[in-house]
Order: sequence, then C-alpha cells, then structure tokens
Amino acid sequence: MLHVTYTSKPSDVALVEACLRQDRKAQRSLYDRYAPRMMASCLRYCGNRADAEDCLLLGFEKVFRNLASYQGQGSLEGWVRRIMVREALQHLRKSSLLFVQTEPEALASTTPANWADAADELALEDVLAAVTKLPEGYRTVFNLAAIEGFSHDEIATMLGISEATSRSQLFRARQLLQKQLLADAATLSKTHQ
Repeated sequence: MLHVTYTSKPSDVALVEACLRQDRKAQRSLYDRYAPRMMASCLRYCGNRADAEDCLLLGFEKVFRNLASYQGQGSLEGWVRRIMVREALQHLRKSSLLFVQTEPEALASTTPANWADAADELALEDVLAAVTKLPEGYRTVFNLAAIEGFSHDEIATMLGISEATSRSQLFRARQLLQKQLLADAATLSKTHQ
C-alpha cells in the first residue's frame, strides 16, 4: 500500500484518494484546509455560532461519507461548499424561520449616494455583521445570490420557492442591508467627530 507523506498541500485529487483509503492524516488535512472557510459560510446562513458549528460538523460528515462521488471536476472547495450550503439550508428549513416578513416601514428606501458613503466608511467585517442581522429568509437568499452566485432559478429550486419570491427576498434583503449599513456608518461618523 502506497503511503502518502504531506510536506505541502497535496493536490485535491491526491488528498481525496488518501481520504478514501481512510488515511486519518489526509482526512484531518482536508478538514483543516477547508473548515475555517466553511465555518464562515455556515455562519452567514445560520447567524449564530452554535448552529453554524452544528452545520459544519454535519456537513463534514456528509463530505467524508460522499467523497467517492467527487469526480475531480471543479474545485474540491466548491464541492465542499455546496454540501455546507445545503446543510445550512436544511437547518434553516427545520427551524421553520426561513421566510420571515419584515414590516413595510423597515424597507424604506435610501438614496444611492448615501449607500456609497456608507460603503466607504465601513469595513468588510461590518458588512458581514450586518448580513448576519438580516431575517433568516432574506439572509439566506442574499447569501445564495450575492455571495455564492446562484441564479434565482437555482435558489428557487434549492429552497422550494418561486423565482419571484427569490427576487423579492433579495430585493428586501438589499434594502434592509442598505438601511443597516447607513445607520452603522452614521454611528461610526459620530464616534470619529
């Protein structure tokens, strides 16, 4: 039996092959390589660390159980991310809070100029923190569309909703996010004066 020694990051194919041979060091290497980024993805969907950690662990369980189905087409990270996203979506469906409506006054529009000013004042961490404050349904569609790059057709299929609902949820998520970022930028400006 060929034993693989890892002195640097092995290629995805070699890593998958070693994992399939039940090589514990390879399995640990795969987990260590992707867990931090996948945790960030789970947090974007779940909104709290405990649920995100549950999704991460359940997701990696599925990764290792289904690793033989990875065909080497596309990146291994993308394949793992899809499993994590599906796991987070399954968690949200179970919580039955996926599509929560927001009061109409919370959707008041703001001017594009204010949006640009807010974006200049805030760091990426502030934007991601604002995303986690969105209601679960809005946050989920926003993550799938704006961050993961799924089309409304794909989102509708994954979530069991219509494309129109997906578009509406994204529109509302952007409005709420914009409002939150403007408020955060105003607070930031006041503290720097």
